[in-house]
Amino acid sequence: MSIGNSPEDERPFEDDREEARPSIGRALQQARIAAGLTVDDVSSATRVRLPIVHAIEADDFGPCGGDVYARGHIRTLAKAVHLDPAPLLAQYDDAHGGRPAPTPAAPLFEAERIRPERRGPNWTAAMVAAIVAVVGFVGFTAFKGDGDDGSKTQVADGAKPSTSASASPTPKNDKPEDPKPAPSDSAIAAAPQDKVTVQVTAPDGKSWIHVKDHNGRQLFDGLLEQGESQTFQDNEKINLVLGDAGAIQLYVNGKKIDDDWEPGAVERLTYTKGDPQAG
Repeated sequence: MSIGNSPEDERPFEDDREEARPSIGRALQQARIAAGLTVDDVSSATRVRLPIVHAIEADDFGPCGGDVYARGHIRTLAKAVHLDPAPLLAQYDDAHGGRPAPTPAAPLFEAERIRPERRGPNWTAAMVAAIVAVVGFVGFTAFKGDGDDGSKTQVADGAKPSTSASASPTPKNDKPEDPKPAPSDSAIAAAPQDKVTVQVTAPDGKSWIHVKDHNGRQLFDGLLEQGESQTFQDNEKINLVLGDAGAIQLYVNGKKIDDDWEPGAVERLTYTKGDPQAG
């Protein structure tokens, strides 16, 4: 008879807590039902489309369009049904490889900068300017020489030198002064009229933002911390997705956008040249 643990006692302890924890979609669905809300109610309150709400409650995150959008929808739906979104987001990150790392912003204006066409030197204008300069110098020298001779003759004869004759004439500068440009109120106010300029600022909190140009090329995809600001510019339009629109302040073509967005709301916006118009 041996004394010790039986083989059953040496088996690894199985933790059933993971099985007991409901899935993300199941947790959101149960909280919605407990709050007495329908799927239509949640969709109307959060502006998340009805098919996406159904898909998330079924733990299908494909229609969200990516991890960034999925995390934003989970956060928005959790707040709508009075759930803490942090555990759900942690559960999503565990199941999908962790929180996505923010990508660096694309170089501003570099892609859209129009390089001026190189032109050869304008020899005709240079020759005309040189001739004018020579003629002016010769005329000034001759005029100054005549004035000096007259002054010397009058002094030799004993006459009082004339002040007007002895005074050296001051050459007239016919070139008008270059007008100084009036200083602009801000860098955004001086944005080019033929482009659309969007400044995204997070004064009240942090928010995930996703930015594309008119060709669909990604300009930014990451977290904008509180107090940070990013500016984007394109020839035609800027497409934005705001993970927490309530924390964002927008300036489009030098004008402040005064939309009253709810905290945690996901907003998809498009801005073009001219007056700001949300797409």
